[in-house]
Amino acid sequence: MNTLWLNQSFKALFSYMKLFWRYIFPVFFWMLIYACIRLINDTTVGMKFWQRSWQTNFSEIVLGLMITFIYIFVINSLISYFNKKAVERVNTRHILKEFAIVFFANLIIVHLAIVPMMMFTDNGLQINDYVIANIIPTLFVLLYFAIVRGNQYLKNFVGQKLLVERISNEQLHTELKFLKAQYHPHFLFNALNTIYFQMDENIPDAKKTVEKFSALLRYQLYDQQQTVPISRELRYLQDFIDIQQIRTSEKLQLKINFDIALQQQEIYPLLLLPLVENAFKYVGGEYKIEIIATAKKNWLEFYVSNSLPSYDMQEKQNGIGLEHLKRRLALLYPGTHEMILNKDSNNFTALLKLNIQ
Repeated sequence: MNTLWLNQSFKALFSYMKLFWRYIFPVFFWMLIYACIRLINDTTVGMKFWQRSWQTNFSEIVLGLMITFIYIFVINSLISYFNKKAVERVNTRHILKEFAIVFFANLIIVHLAIVPMMMFTDNGLQINDYVIANIIPTLFVLLYFAIVRGNQYLKNFVGQKLLVERISNEQLHTELKFLKAQYHPHFLFNALNTIYFQMDENIPDAKKTVEKFSALLRYQLYDQQQTVPISRELRYLQDFIDIQQIRTSEKLQLKINFDIALQQQEIYPLLLLPLVENAFKYVGGEYKIEIIATAKKNWLEFYVSNSLPSYDMQEKQNGIGLEHLKRRLALLYPGTHEMILNKDSNNFTALLKLNIQ
């Protein structure tokens, strides 16, 4: 009910504003011009316009008001024309050209309407009357055009900025969905492969793995649109590690340390997982993996290290998963993240720093 009333109130207000600019504003506009003309003219020649006959003053006001409506109609028509002929980039030359067109249109109206009106009042058209008739209306007309046209430029500029921002956001959203779509099939294949081999050995354990796997999928499906508490992301990461441990060698030496200070700070989901998945995928040699998450002031420092096999497979360590992660970080944390990757003959380390303020 309140919303309907508010909408109706706004519609009524806009209707009144349109009526004001169309019918009432020209009256004030002409009265201001007329007052300036009479003030300057009477001061120059020593006249007092209130001592003139009321018929003369009234006829000047009515005729001037009719001319003002013509003025405003012509200027608004020119503005509409300029909008249709809008150029991609507005420059000084373009603006001066518009003002020149309005200036000459104003001179035509002055000489066809205002100057003849002055010829038939008082003692005829004098040189000071002619100068005043050209200067005063011209200044007011150019001022009116500058305000209205400037408002148009401002609206167009803001509208263009909003359009560019909306397109950028749509492109960002599309690209993020594309990156996630590339990532999920890889994870699904590994997890299902783990469960498949586990079912041949231990059905109860396989059921537990399926439960954890369903929790992981639920997290991926429903919790990716907004940031989440780091504690939820770390729980998700722990479930993933538990599944990965099942399919790895028993000689794996795994060290995990999650800082208890990491609780309600917000983070975009599924940014830590590629580093952990990468470690499990390429671990070899001494079969050591170390995963550490610590809070340092307003930053999360996530460190992952894994030993490497001695053969050439280690060259694939920096794979497509890390490239997708770099792209997601650039989109989600522009200028507020740092990722350092280092590889030697025995180990691969990754340090990810995220601003979680």
